[in-house]
Amino acid sequence: MMDAKCVNGDSRRIVPAKFPGTNSVVGALINMKTTFPTRLAAAIGTVLTCLFVPLSGLGATANVQVVSYQFIPATTNIAVNDQVTWTWPLFSGIHDATSDDAIWASPTQIGPASYSYTFTAAGTYPYTCSIHYFTGTINVIGPNQSPSVSITNPADGTVFSEPANVTIQASATDDGTVTNVQFLVGTTVLADQAVAPFSAVAGSLAAGSYALSAVASDNFGLMTTNSVNITVVTPLPLALVAPRPLAPARFQFNYPANVGLSYVVQQSTNLGAPNWVGLLTNQATANPMIFVDSNAVANPGFYRVIRLPNP
Repeated sequence: MMDAKCVNGDSRRIVPAKFPGTNSVVGALINMKTTFPTRLAAAIGTVLTCLFVPLSGLGATANVQVVSYQFIPATTNIAVNDQVTWTWPLFSGIHDATSDDAIWASPTQIGPASYSYTFTAAGTYPYTCSIHYFTGTINVIGPNQSPSVSITNPADGTVFSEPANVTIQASATDDGTVTNVQFLVGTTVLADQAVAPFSAVAGSLAAGSYALSAVASDNFGLMTTNSVNITVVTPLPLALVAPRPLAPARFQFNYPANVGLSYVVQQSTNLGAPNWVGLLTNQATANPMIFVDSNAVANPGFYRVIRLPNP
């Protein structure tokens, strides 16, 4: 406790007063000559004055004017738990503000007057003056959500032959705005895209395994990442190995293949003519691949295998 200086002969002290149930201290200036009930009332009054300060941070208020047969602004964007106050100025005419979904309805009023409603759920709320049929809309936006991003090309696990030029494509959405999609190969930034369609090219990739990532950012700085893994291989030299007939009209051979790459087997009756016919197109699942022609009736008959380009 600290003594104060005497003022005009009055002995005064600074008396610490505490909020009930708290450790907060309020300095109250008490005249020590007053009676105890008067001092107690003064102290309580000081504390109550502090306790009844209006609370803040409980939601914002958006204002809409109801005047000249229109709501101004006609569209109001707010957050969940914000309040909208409609105000009828003097000489504004007789109007109301009634939700099209019967969620709220103001009285029919002539200015000066006001009406308020607090919105506790996200959504779009159209409303009308039911007397003169002019309209307005309240858009209530919920808490910001992280953006969504997905790599649409290539598919996870795709195999390429080297050197590989891989086009990475991604789609991204957000409850607000997607401001950027960043593409990475491993930890190396490949490109930044601000506008859809979002894509980038990873060029001349050598044999190896790679993680391709797309990182989407929204207008509030939240980010989401989606990744796929790809493999780049050194293609095996093509050859037809161990050709042999199995039975009448059946013929078999093997060919070396990289698992995950795609191949086409073709046949022709004349090596000098462009009349190769595709017999089978598939993605290799083993090395070597075994091919059987169950309708080998051409005489003569020639076969070839082609490795298809990277997707």
